[in-house]
Amino acid sequence: EVQLVASGGGLVQPGGSLRLSCAASGLTVGDWSMCWFRQTSGPVREGVAFINRDGETTDYADSVKGRFTISRDNEKNTLYLQMNNLKPEDTAVYFCAAPPRRWLYSTDIETYVHWGQGTQVTVSS
Repeated sequence: EVQLVASGGGLVQPGGSLRLSCAASGLTVGDWSMCWFRQTSGPVREGVAFINRDGETTDYADSVKGRFTISRDNEKNTLYLQMNNLKPEDTAVYFCAAPPRRWLYSTDIETYVHWGQGTQVTVSS
């Protein structure tokens, strides 16, 4: 069973930074395509960062490009999202997610069907 637990959120001032972590079990982070998405008040998921199975391809939403970086630590089986120069519009609950097959890669968030507990990020002065 795939379990994904995001952590590292909090309250930060505009311009600040946070690093989110995603602890995974039931899959090997270093051998699986994964992504981060966020949700505000509604059910719509906004994909913000994607990494393919071999780690050689990453993609970002235009709204976060140049500010967010997705990475992973294979030994710790953990996915990360480094968020810099945060803006109030980045406020959301952030989740990590995985597709139903490890080799599947897409920037369509509907591809990603496994996700678990999210972490709240609030950007406010």
